[in-house]
Amino acid sequence: MYVGPPPSSRTPDSAAGAADESAMVRTYQVWKGSNLFLLQGRFIFGPDVRSLFLTIFLIVAPVAVFCVFVARKLMDDFPHDLGILIMVVVIALTLFDLILLLLTSGRDPGIIPRNAHPPELEGYEGSSEVRPGHTPQSRWPRMKDVVVNGIVVKIKYCDTCMLYRPPRCSHCSICNNCVEKFDHHCPWVGQCIGLRNYRFFFMFVFSSTLLCLYVHAFCWVYIKRIMNAEDISLWKAMGKTPASIVLLVYTFISVWFVGGLTVFHSYLISTNQSTYENFRYRYDQRANPYNRGIFKNFRDVFCTSIPASKNNFRAKIPIEPAITSRRISGGYTSPNIRKPVSDIEMGRKPAWNEAIGEADENAGSINNHDNLDKHGDSADVVSPDLSRMLPPEGLEGRSISHHRRSSWGRGNDSWEASNETLASSFGESKRVSGNSNRNLTGENQQAQTNFKA
Repeated sequence: MYVGPPPSSRTPDSAAGAADESAMVRTYQVWKGSNLFLLQGRFIFGPDVRSLFLTIFLIVAPVAVFCVFVARKLMDDFPHDLGILIMVVVIALTLFDLILLLLTSGRDPGIIPRNAHPPELEGYEGSSEVRPGHTPQSRWPRMKDVVVNGIVVKIKYCDTCMLYRPPRCSHCSICNNCVEKFDHHCPWVGQCIGLRNYRFFFMFVFSSTLLCLYVHAFCWVYIKRIMNAEDISLWKAMGKTPASIVLLVYTFISVWFVGGLTVFHSYLISTNQSTYENFRYRYDQRANPYNRGIFKNFRDVFCTSIPASKNNFRAKIPIEPAITSRRISGGYTSPNIRKPVSDIEMGRKPAWNEAIGEADENAGSINNHDNLDKHGDSADVVSPDLSRMLPPEGLEGRSISHHRRSSWGRGNDSWEASNETLASSFGESKRVSGNSNRNLTGENQQAQTNFKA
C-alpha cells in the first residue's frame, strides 16, 4: 500500500530563514576595495601581493647559501659546539623576519569602513521641493577644521568612501581604501602601512638590517679562518670561497637599503610623523600637533595595544539592493545620477535642438519635418538649422538659467534648461519656422504662376 511522504518539517519561518541565509554574503566577498583575501577573509593583502613572493625569495635565498657554504663549515671551528649557534641564530633570525613580513602584509592596516551614503549636510536650509534624482543645490565642503592638541588641522572629504577622513588618514589609490594614520604603500610587502601594522613594518625592516649585518660579518669571519688555516693572502682566501664574495656584495648593497629605512623611520618615530606627512606637510617649518617627545613617541608605537580592526571581513551581510534615491533635507540624492557626458567632457553647452530634444522626451513626441498633414501642407516643425542659429525672441543677450548639480564635492557642472524655458523656446522657434515655410510656399506659387503665364 502506498503511503504518502511525511509532511515537511520546515515551517514558513524556517523557509524564510533559509531564504535570508541564501541572500547573505561575507564582507570580503563584496569588498569594494582592491584588496585580495586569503583563507575566507582571515588574511587581507594589497592588489600587488605578488611582490611579496619576490621579497621572501630575496630573504631566503641568500640565507640558504650562507647556511650551506659558510655556516656549515664554521660549525667545527669553534670549541664546545658553539659553532652550531651560528646556524641556529641565522635560521631563527630569518624565521622572525618572515613572520614580521607576514604580519605586516596580511593584516588590516587600519582601513576605515566606507559609508553607504554621504553624511548629512550640517545646517542645510535648501528648498524642500527638490525633484527626485537631484541633489540639493549646495556643495559639500571639501575641508573641515578640527583642533588637535590646540592646533587647527584640516580634514578632507573622501568622495570614494563618502566620509570625512579623520586626522592623519589618507586614501590609498592602490588599495582604494582610506587608511588610518597612513604612512605609505609599500610595494615590497604588497600592503599599505598604517596604524595597525606600522609597528610590524618597522620591526621587519630592523630585523632585515640585523640579518644583513649578521651574514656579512660571518662571511668575513670565514675568510679570515681560511687565511689563518692556509697562511695565504686575503685575495687568495676570497678566491677559495666565491659564495662568500657574492654574499658580501649582496648584503653590502642590501644594508644600505634596509638600514637607511631603519634610520629614516627611527627619525619619524622620534618626531611622531608618518612618511606621508613628512613629504607633504614638512613639520620642520611649523608645529607638529602630534609630537609628544621622543620617549612618549616611541612608547606610543611599541608599548601600546594595537586597536582592533574596524572591519569584520568574515561577517555575513545582506546583499546590497539596487541603489535608490535618498531624501536629504527635502531633496533626493543618488550616487548614480546620469550626467550628460558629451557636455561635461567636451566643455560645451547643449545646442538648441539638443535642448528641444530633451523637452520632447518629457512633454511628448513631436512630428518630424518629413510628416505632412491631410491637405498636403507641411506641418509646423522645428527646423534644425534655424533652431540652432536663431535664438527665440526676447532671449537675445540673455542666457538660459541652468540648474547646478553637485557630485559630493567635485566640480562637475551639468547643464539643463527648465521646462518653461524649453516650452517658450520651442514655441518661438516653431513660429519662426512656420513663417519661413509660408513665405517660401508663397514665393514658389508666384514663380509657378509667372512660368505658366
